[in-house]
Amino acid sequence: MQKTIYVVDDSDTNLVAAKEALKEQYRVMTLPSAARMFSLIDRVPPDLILLDILMSGMNGYEALDVLKKSDICRNIPVIFITGLSDSNDEIKGLNLGAEDYITKPFNDTIVKLRIRNQIKIVNQMRTIERLSMMDQLTDMANRRSFNAQITKEWRRAIRTQSPLSLMMIDVDKFKIYNDTYGHPQGDIALRAVADAMRRSLLRATDFLARWGGEEFAVLLSMADMSSALSMAENIRTGIEAITIPCLDGTPTQVTVSIGVNSHIPSRTDSMDTFILQADNALYTAKKTGRNRVCGAQ
Repeated sequence: MQKTIYVVDDSDTNLVAAKEALKEQYRVMTLPSAARMFSLIDRVPPDLILLDILMSGMNGYEALDVLKKSDICRNIPVIFITGLSDSNDEIKGLNLGAEDYITKPFNDTIVKLRIRNQIKIVNQMRTIERLSMMDQLTDMANRRSFNAQITKEWRRAIRTQSPLSLMMIDVDKFKIYNDTYGHPQGDIALRAVADAMRRSLLRATDFLARWGGEEFAVLLSMADMSSALSMAENIRTGIEAITIPCLDGTPTQVTVSIGVNSHIPSRTDSMDTFILQADNALYTAKKTGRNRVCGAQ
């Protein structure tokens, strides 16, 4: 897939020249001002920004400062391409967080090589970030990834005043299972449970994560308590129905207990309390017999 590059400059001549130089390798979006860049960046996020400094309205230094203070934009690499050639200007730009600094008139080959180097770094960092957000055993999101996702969905639910639901799922008597069949078989069971949960969740927006150990979490945007309870029951019955063979052919089974919470949050509500209430519902499910779904009270 082609990488998207913003070229932000208030000179039409510079915009045309940059686009001609880069269009064969990249998707190039030419923008005449920082304001235009910020109006577009949420909908079409770039992989890299080429930014002029001397522009009318917000200048490049000010624009970079805004970018680096944004949770969404701070990791987008920025290369200054500017007519300012004084070393103090370059130092200022690099101190603000620019990845590189190129003075005009620029050499097409040098610009392409520096962009290529930055894109390579971006790809490496994204690979590292993706791996750090995944649980290696089950190949699903991990606790860190879940924390990032629930923060995003909580804010969205507040903004749209829509319901957000959470399932906390725990494999019943998993310690006994491990002690009986061994830890390698326990790992096989956890992978089987994860696969069964994936099959039970049909919406692309449903977010499944390994919370830790034998516990999982499912985040459901735009789902009220009734919908969440129904989906939780699908997960419970789906896991109950699977047979997990040991290496010697011995068939085994596991069940899960599930706690569900649903809420339309406001700015005064606590996300931690929301999670705790789902966890309390899970405790109730386990305390009242396991292999069941309980909703938060």
